[in-house]
Amino acid sequence: MADYLAKNACQLLDADHIAVKHLFVEYARLAASPDAPNSQAKRTALAARICDELTVHAQIEEEIFYPALRRALPDAAGLVDEATAEHQEAKQLIADIRALGAANAAMDTLVAELNVAIEHHVKEERDELFPKAKAAPALDLNVLGEQLRERQQALQAEAVPAA
Repeated sequence: MADYLAKNACQLLDADHIAVKHLFVEYARLAASPDAPNSQAKRTALAARICDELTVHAQIEEEIFYPALRRALPDAAGLVDEATAEHQEAKQLIADIRALGAANAAMDTLVAELNVAIEHHVKEERDELFPKAKAAPALDLNVLGEQLRERQQALQAEAVPAA
């Protein structure tokens, strides 16, 4: 998504949050004019990109960030459990969006619902999880950021079809 060089774990994850927010804004702009030339094709492509970005983001959080938080901050287990449950909600919306295939009013509604769910999730991470992570002496956020970056790049490379 964004330029991750020299970003710690929280900065990298938040850069993802900002990048996907821009995609949601662009989708909403296009959905507001569904009859504009190429609107359906652009919305379909944008919805696919949103789904792809969020899928990779959730996977690196679940594989690397959340387990590290559980180890370093046992008292944050409830917050991590809640974040994981929010991922499940997002994954269901992503599956529903992907099942539609082409942009239409139903997809517009689902993308808007996904946007609201992600906004809530991001707020909780920023307000609750990230401050705890930053204050945890047992967490090296720079090392964790590198692990997240490497895994993210690997997942993105897997998703790109061979030329």
